[in-house]
Amino acid sequence: MSKPKKPPLVKLSEFQPGQYGDCFAQLAEKSRGSTRDGKPFYTCRFRDPRRVAAVMVWADSGLFPDCQEHWQVGHFFKLRGTYAEHEKYGPQLDAEMVRPIEERDRSEGFSELDFVARSRFDPEQMFRELDDLIATEIQDLPLRQLTQKLLHDNSAELKLLPASTRHAYPFAGGWLEHTLNVVRNCVFLASYYARQFSQMKPPLNRDLIVAGAAIHDIGRVKSVEAGPPGQPPRNGIAGELFGHIYLGYDLIRTAARNIPDLNPELLDLLLHIVVSHLHQTESSPPQSDMSSPRSPRIPEALILHYAADLDTKFEMHIRCLMRDTTDGPFTEWDSSLGGSLLKQRKV
Repeated sequence: MSKPKKPPLVKLSEFQPGQYGDCFAQLAEKSRGSTRDGKPFYTCRFRDPRRVAAVMVWADSGLFPDCQEHWQVGHFFKLRGTYAEHEKYGPQLDAEMVRPIEERDRSEGFSELDFVARSRFDPEQMFRELDDLIATEIQDLPLRQLTQKLLHDNSAELKLLPASTRHAYPFAGGWLEHTLNVVRNCVFLASYYARQFSQMKPPLNRDLIVAGAAIHDIGRVKSVEAGPPGQPPRNGIAGELFGHIYLGYDLIRTAARNIPDLNPELLDLLLHIVVSHLHQTESSPPQSDMSSPRSPRIPEALILHYAADLDTKFEMHIRCLMRDTTDGPFTEWDSSLGGSLLKQRKV
């Protein structure tokens, strides 16, 4: 059977043995070796999020010069070849064409984000929902303007950011997923406790809680830097030196200068909510980007503090349970959670 001139575009992880096609992949490993008669060859391993397949490049292959001189680990390529699964060496791709990704490939669906973990939810939709909640739930106009300004001025980055680089929601879109969950929960909790404790004077400030929930992690846009394409983001220099809380404090202060009608006391309370939202306090041992310089001193800060902490820990629990493949009733020890979790249950 002759091969089609334009083979189908297939995900590397969806190839079946014997299937011929094109795929997009990232070069994960490149190592040089020699045959018994001294001829050089390269073993290249290409990956997508769910499969790694080897491509052997021999000295007499037309791919050898480009492989030797130009193929770099971490870069993306379009490959054409026939897939096989070797009994000893695992997934293999007998490649007849390997070229770097070109801009035209985006029209066929190529995206670097497909090679990193990302939220199950569409970031555009999450941002719209967050924006709608701010517009409808914050009645104080200057406070609403400040919150929306911070979100809209940083929208491109926020749609790609993780909520953290290692612990909770550590994937593209994680910032929005976490923030949206916290805002939703805070809307409910603010309404509930305002009713339960209607005698409070002054009453619970619902606007303050929602605004704090929406921008409590805004400092991530300054603390986290994008890694190489297809690689996870990491803390940048500013993130390591100051952490996202102090960077967020500065971002909010700076943005507030352009909102002249914003109540100064309201701004101070908002800043307190932001700097007290993490679980650990100044009396705890310092840990990178996990400690708050102050504990909550107002009821509004307390609500956000626990709403954010609950959502953070819940996501970490679920991810631990879903990724564990060990035998036995408990997961492996998880250093972030400080223990193992029961995974074998009947109810």
